[in-house]
Amino acid sequence: MPCAWTESVLNSKMAACVLRRGLLSALNKYNKSNSLRALSFEYSDRHDIHRLRSLCAVCSLKTQHSRFLSSRNRPEGKVLETVGVFESLKQHGKYETGQLFLHSVFGYRGIVLFPWHARLYDRDVTPPAPESKPDSSGSPGSKEVKGKTHTYYQVLIDTRDCPHISQRSQTEAVTFLANHDDSRALYAIPGLDYVSHEDILPYNSSDQIPIQHELFERFLQYSPSKDSSSCPETPPFTARDTLRAWQEKNHPWLELSDVHRETTENIRVTVIPFYMGMREAQNSHVYWWRYCIRLENLGEEVAQLRERHWRIFSLSGTLETVRGRGVVGREPVLSKEQPAFQYSSHVSLQAPSGHMWGSYRLERASGTFFDIRIPPFSLESKKDDSPNGFLPGPFASLV
Repeated sequence: MPCAWTESVLNSKMAACVLRRGLLSALNKYNKSNSLRALSFEYSDRHDIHRLRSLCAVCSLKTQHSRFLSSRNRPEGKVLETVGVFESLKQHGKYETGQLFLHSVFGYRGIVLFPWHARLYDRDVTPPAPESKPDSSGSPGSKEVKGKTHTYYQVLIDTRDCPHISQRSQTEAVTFLANHDDSRALYAIPGLDYVSHEDILPYNSSDQIPIQHELFERFLQYSPSKDSSSCPETPPFTARDTLRAWQEKNHPWLELSDVHRETTENIRVTVIPFYMGMREAQNSHVYWWRYCIRLENLGEEVAQLRERHWRIFSLSGTLETVRGRGVVGREPVLSKEQPAFQYSSHVSLQAPSGHMWGSYRLERASGTFFDIRIPPFSLESKKDDSPNGFLPGPFASLV
């Protein structure tokens, strides 16, 4: 596995492109144990030729999980810079606060703030009960799914990488209700994300400020442990009191509790809903949720998302149908080179709970269309501790 690297200056056309299979043939001849420790590249400014430079001891990182930032169209005179060395993947247990990582799908650099233990409802897993059969209507409750505990992480994204992944993943997707009378006002914390355990490619760095983010030094401090020589994979960054206070105070609207997943025609859809709080508008209560969705192409065939179709059921008894072109103003292409697209959106109900489900229509390169299911998920409210019926702002404990 190569050492983590990035370019000193990246062209906007190439960053976010994570090569899933590129260079694997070159690596395999060095990879008798399916794992590599460190690898870096250098190239000729004139001919832009890459060549293997160094190989180190083996670790447990497997090449089938490898991702490489694209180095195409590199500006002349710019070189690749080593930013760290990959560590062993954790097959058991969790990554600690301060763990540096590369995102295995979107390729950005990040650092772990703290973990969340969610319930994953995977509809691709066949339920044991023989009477549980899938329903092509896609309605909620059509298939009984038992959840299992799965670890996610609250992370900071390096702001240097944000412009280069914005076409594949929203970097301002974590939004919150504003603390004023406008019931529809939202605001975001840029560069805040939720990452699944299997998307973490851990690495270490000797840099005392390896991640550029306005909250990095407010949340974390460099404090290498005395026994780091005996345990080199212990993160040298620890949580400040500011991070612990921020996490505790804003736990209600940061918490990730349920994750829903389903695959149709080799396109996997993962949905994570978040309760945002309740506001009063025109003498009625309005409950808000944010939902984050990732579409990922697990197959070989290129597909482009063309339409969305939602059904939204409210506990008040209303059923709303929403149809439209694309998602968040885009019609993303899912290919082998760029297999995933992730976005967030919002929904409000005049009831404390409800359900959502639906489908996407995608187009193949041949011009034919097919539909994929969006797994049904619940919209559940929580008790708001704030006297005005909405949750506190995310920076309230930082002042």
